[in-house]
Amino acid sequence: MTAEPRRRTQAERREHTETALVAAAAEVVVESGVRALTLARVGERAGYSRGIVTHHFGSKQGLVDALARSIQGGFVPGLDAMAPGLERLLALVDGYVHAVAALGTANRAFLLLWAEAASASELAETFRARDRGFRADLRVDIDAGLAAGEIRADADPEAVAVAIVGQLRGIGMQRLVDPDGVDTESLRRDITEQWRRALRA
Repeated sequence: MTAEPRRRTQAERREHTETALVAAAAEVVVESGVRALTLARVGERAGYSRGIVTHHFGSKQGLVDALARSIQGGFVPGLDAMAPGLERLLALVDGYVHAVAALGTANRAFLLLWAEAASASELAETFRARDRGFRADLRVDIDAGLAAGEIRADADPEAVAVAIVGQLRGIGMQRLVDPDGVDTESLRRDITEQWRRALRA
């Protein structure tokens, strides 16, 4: 006699629904463009009503926030096991460029939305916050490297963080536009070594 499958809790059902809606939002952006992203379209794509999308996210802004957070988190696995400092910073750079080689739907959507944020006020705050958070994470490693004497004492943590985010996002966009013209596996070695030479004390 087989046991009945365990019924999901309300929290599990909610998480499942939100994951499906976020995935549908990414698909809409990649297939039809940023302007096609509406609550009704996302709901239809995921097999839910617009009301369900509104219930979970409140607005298009809330949906975009959730999409951006879900994509950016954990983009480079394994960093949590490393101590903050120069080596973790370089591992992030290397891992990011490597991950760009196989951009999935969610990552493509993030880059498209990020680029659009420069001229779309409803996206600007979300992606401003995402970039500020990215730079803050980088500064943790830069500050730790400075404190440990691994990074040259005259390095400006904010300037280094801005430069790294700009470089990584730019490589992602180039890969998105011209995948055959951007050899990320060669780039990852060169860029990681460039930053090692630029920052090492």
